[in-house]
This record gives sequence, C-alpha cells and structure tokens, in this order.
Amino acid sequence: MTTTLTHIALHVRDLDACVDFYRQYCGMTVTHERRDPAGSHVVWMAEPGREQEFIFVLLSGGPDRVPAENDFGHLGFAVESRDAVDRLADRARVDGCLEWEPRQEPYPVGYYCGLKDPDGNFVEFSYGQPLGPGAEPTSAGPTGQ
Repeated sequence: MTTTLTHIALHVRDLDACVDFYRQYCGMTVTHERRDPAGSHVVWMAEPGREQEFIFVLLSGGPDRVPAENDFGHLGFAVESRDAVDRLADRARVDGCLEWEPRQEPYPVGYYCGLKDPDGNFVEFSYGQPLGPGAEPTSAGPTGQ
C-alpha cells in the first residue's frame, strides 16, 4: 500500500485572521472555500503551483489553544536564504508574532525562526534543512556525517 500526505487540517478560532496570516507570511492562496447552513466555514489554502499536491485546510469554530511551554509542534516552511529568514523575523517582530528569534542549529535543523499564527500555532521558517530551498546535500546523511 502506498500513501501520500495530501493535507493538514487545523480547527481555528479566528478563521479570517489565520487566512490573512498564511497569505501574508507564507504566500499561500485560497483554492477552495465553503460555508454550510449550520455556520461552519472551511478554507483550503495552498502554495502557488502546489494546489494539486498539498492543501492546508482551516476549519472555523476551533477551541482556544494555549500551547504548553515545552510544545514545539509547528508547521515548517523552507525559504530561499538566511536573509529571507531574517526578513520574516524582522516583520514578525514588528507585527508582534515572533516567538523564536533567528538561530543556527546543527544539521538537519539549519537556520530558522518561529512565528505564532493568530490561533497560537507555531510556524517555522528555515533555510538549510534537507527539505525545500537551501536543502543540504543528501550526502550529508541523516546524522550530518
């Protein structure tokens, strides 16, 4: 059996604020939206050009979330450079949503910063991980050796 990860769905309190956050910070666009008579609102978002590969689904009516102090669960986005990480961090600092200052960690973590979306979910922006733009060469292996 072969499986393919096609989407992640998050139940959020403020759907409009979250859609705006993922548009502004992640460059995602709305690919589908629907409301039902009972009042639920569902928005599908994707990175441009990846609409048939992976969808991010936001569902209205989510509960209040307060992540535990040691909760590092997050969504991860790769960017094209360390400068891009720094620019995102600068913007997030001004907007009041920067949670993790930019930092360099050993392979495979790379250079990253972390933001908090309007619903309290962490979003990491990284450069130099073995995935996406800035990926480390695969010869480095999973342990960096």
